[in-house]
Amino acid sequence: MIQFDSLLSPLENSGLIKMDPSDPTFWKEFLTGMLKPVAATAVVAVAMALSFSQKLSLEKEMLYAIARAFLQLSIIGFVLQFIFTQNNAGWILLAYLFMVSIAGYTAGQRAKHVPRGKYIAGISILTGTSVTMFLLVILSVFPFTPRYIIPIAGMMVGNSMTVTGVTMKKLRDDVKIQKNMVETALALGATPRQATLQQVKRALVLALSPVIDNAKTVGLISLPGAMTGLIMGGASPIEAVQLQIVVMNMMIGASTVSSIFSTYLCWPAFFTKAYQLEYKVFSVE
Repeated sequence: MIQFDSLLSPLENSGLIKMDPSDPTFWKEFLTGMLKPVAATAVVAVAMALSFSQKLSLEKEMLYAIARAFLQLSIIGFVLQFIFTQNNAGWILLAYLFMVSIAGYTAGQRAKHVPRGKYIAGISILTGTSVTMFLLVILSVFPFTPRYIIPIAGMMVGNSMTVTGVTMKKLRDDVKIQKNMVETALALGATPRQATLQQVKRALVLALSPVIDNAKTVGLISLPGAMTGLIMGGASPIEAVQLQIVVMNMMIGASTVSSIFSTYLCWPAFFTKAYQLEYKVFSVE
């Protein structure tokens, strides 16, 4: 097994991982630790001031966004702390399915004109991320423990959500724009897959290009979040790089499987059983 346990040792030694809410010193340490995040809101205040001076009217939206992020991250911190102390596979699966459900809903909202879009997105994201996670565990890249699986699953689910939503929306839009071409192919005996092959390729290339480009430039333009967090936490840069390479690989794998699978699930919604375009799907602007 590839050993990434040493990456956690700086945090373990600091006592952050072993914090217990029932410990009297927990809340004191928690509130003390929150001083830096609160201080960092100064840059948001600058952004709000610039928004006000430029009459962008984004001040309330910025304030709402940062307050919501603060609340959400604080809650998830406590939830993860609880799950990590349980060391139970059931909690891992529950957390994973929750993330997939939210991601499916969000991606479905992006492709809101695709029938059963939220269901299609959720199943696609579940398939892509679970297949990738299964391979990582089977190959002993990561152990099946909450401390590894939940953060890794979160990264894969978030990335697959974006790619899947873009794929579904682009595919539907392209078929709508080129429906005459698709119908001509169908009339000549093509199957729905054959008739929309070019549209599918364009949708997949558009959705996956940012993921691939990010892999090409990682470390040259910016340091990825996972790698940066590990280095700031005291891990060796070499070990952090090793983990980041794994992260980039799993991002490409999960995103590709999820996006391709979503195109297969979209076809039944785009065509009738008689291999004709479902016009009501493409009549909405």
